[in-house]
Amino acid sequence: MPNTSDHTADQAVSETASPNEGDPNYLVGLDLDGRRVVVVGGGTVAQRRLGLLIASGADVHVISREVTPAVEGMATSGQLTVTLRPYADGDLDGAWYAIACTDEPATNAAVVEEATRRRIFCVRADNARLGTAVTPATARYDGMTLGVLAGGQHRRSAAVRNALLEALQSGVVTDDSTPITPGVALVGGGPGDPDLITVRGRRLLGRANLVVADRLAPPELLAELGPDVEVIDAAKIPYGRAMAQDAINAALIEGAKAGKFVVRLKGGDPYVFGRGFEELEACVDAGIPVTVVPGITSPISVPAAAGIPVTHRGVTHEFVVVSGHVAPDHPDSLVDWPALARLRGTIVLMMAVERIEQFATVLIAGGRPETTPATVIQEGTMRNQRVLRADLGTVAARVREEGIRPPAIVVIGPTAGFSADDATGSR
Repeated sequence: MPNTSDHTADQAVSETASPNEGDPNYLVGLDLDGRRVVVVGGGTVAQRRLGLLIASGADVHVISREVTPAVEGMATSGQLTVTLRPYADGDLDGAWYAIACTDEPATNAAVVEEATRRRIFCVRADNARLGTAVTPATARYDGMTLGVLAGGQHRRSAAVRNALLEALQSGVVTDDSTPITPGVALVGGGPGDPDLITVRGRRLLGRANLVVADRLAPPELLAELGPDVEVIDAAKIPYGRAMAQDAINAALIEGAKAGKFVVRLKGGDPYVFGRGFEELEACVDAGIPVTVVPGITSPISVPAAAGIPVTHRGVTHEFVVVSGHVAPDHPDSLVDWPALARLRGTIVLMMAVERIEQFATVLIAGGRPETTPATVIQEGTMRNQRVLRADLGTVAARVREEGIRPPAIVVIGPTAGFSADDATGSR
């Protein structure tokens, strides 16, 4: 039977390991690309180990009476093969590496015995000291593979691995041996909370010589930069001061040509009303290499922070994100507002607070009921987040009464009336 609980494996290991004992294992990296690896057991213990094996290019074969849905999905997608039957002696024929992770100690012992006889290194998940190999707590970061062994104490090795990875990601620990290549990275900083930038975005930000930052980029991230990092304020204040896009493009290109690694730090995602592709085009035309790091985009994450799903089964099958930087009747508007009004799903308006009356009016004229829920979230995901709940007929007046100002997201549609309290069944 597959082992469906990791607790039993960890408990068995911890009972045989003393915190004061040294780790006798020899840590080594195996080249498993194209080589046969046999995993006996198809439960959650096996499932946790399969991802890295697949990523290494191993030819993975799972033998188990049953497997988890995730393991079945890996087999269906061609990432590995599954044989649904009990383990039998001879199953390790041709293998380079084996893992015994069933919930049957006798089966695991038999797998280790066959592996030892065939001189195949074998991990025994339920009792690490009874196998011939131990799986370290691993992580991959910037072309490196980190591995930590702690004498079979999996929780301890995982904790150290996690701390080391976090230190590398945050820049507390740096790899100064890797030269910084001049170029530009367009990094999405997320909706505002500094913890919502992606791991890759934070890593590249820690390597920057020059940062060109938007007003909506998380300001706390700038405080983490070293004193030698130059920061250019590329803020675009609504209806106020703004750095011209041509000047931003020039700053990126000039910085990279001066031998710097430049991070263009944006709020949300670079390609969602962020002019990211314009900046990429300018850099490419100038021969500057560009890396694009997607960000958590505010039209989805900010409603979520207010307890609003932009989709919900049986309620809405679509959501549309619309820029409100020009009025509905403006000649530069590219939005088919009558068609938008006829949709039944969720509409998320960005940069729309200053013209909320016009957007509400055109949607109502196009057929959206005045009673349609409409919620406005100001400073979403931040400590000073404000949430205003109204309907399409009253939202404009409520916005003015409450003094809602940019940055704010407007959500219109059935799910705009949801809140986190609804999850308890009060709706």
